[in-house]
Amino acid sequence: MKIIDILNSRKVTLSFEVFPPKTEAGFLTVEQATEQIASLRPDFMSVTYGAGGGTSAHTTKIAADLQRKYGTNVLAHLTCVSSTKEKVWEMIETYRENGIDNIMALRGDIPPEGRTVFDYDHASELICDIKSVDDHFCIGGACYPEGHVESESQTEDIRHLKEKVDAGCDFLTTQMFFDNSTMYSFMYRIREAGIEVPVIAGIMPITNPAQVKRTVALSGATIPQRFRTMVDRFGSDPWSMKQAGVVYAAEQIVDLIANGVTHIHVYTMNKPEIAAGIQSILSSIWK
Repeated sequence: MKIIDILNSRKVTLSFEVFPPKTEAGFLTVEQATEQIASLRPDFMSVTYGAGGGTSAHTTKIAADLQRKYGTNVLAHLTCVSSTKEKVWEMIETYRENGIDNIMALRGDIPPEGRTVFDYDHASELICDIKSVDDHFCIGGACYPEGHVESESQTEDIRHLKEKVDAGCDFLTTQMFFDNSTMYSFMYRIREAGIEVPVIAGIMPITNPAQVKRTVALSGATIPQRFRTMVDRFGSDPWSMKQAGVVYAAEQIVDLIANGVTHIHVYTMNKPEIAAGIQSILSSIWK
């Protein structure tokens, strides 16, 4: 089923993200975790894709198995910044052959050693290529409530976001954020800019202090004082920190839904207990 049809047919949606293993040795562990998350019956699950297609085979297998074995709607990621056009077209065909209808089209992170392939500069170019190869796919794109870390301003970032939507992006999923007022301001600004596609709020439950620094470096997200206080209080106790992180994320989600942001995507970090904890708290709101 296409993600856009799910978003248009349900008032509240809850979805989970998983990522494939980097090596063959880790595949069984990841496979078991994704199966446990699928058993929670989310509206859909997304499967990420390594830079340059490093995990492409695993991405395809996990996504196809979730769909075929468990009846889970899937969204397969596809990055382009370190891929050739030939590799991208090969992956589009592979997804089509495996019955995958939904692609999350991303530029992807530039490798630390720099780029060696320059076929793509922006996700909008990838979206155009997907549409030119097969207009059947439902295409998702990423957005950044506080602006992309490489953009000079949020105004510039929203202009590029509009280019992605105009290229054929059917819906957007946000990068993680920890202050809902940031999301509400962002929604107002993109609607004013003429971006009308559905927006899914991306939520990351922080369950250990080490995640905080890495998360800020990757996303540029602002950390509210309330969140810092939680980490200071519970960060030295792994069980308490995990519980507190799930509760904080769930409270964010409840507030979002109450204020009209009703499509939620949880970055699970392949942890079934995190997904289950969020789902349990939201059970009467979501279903």
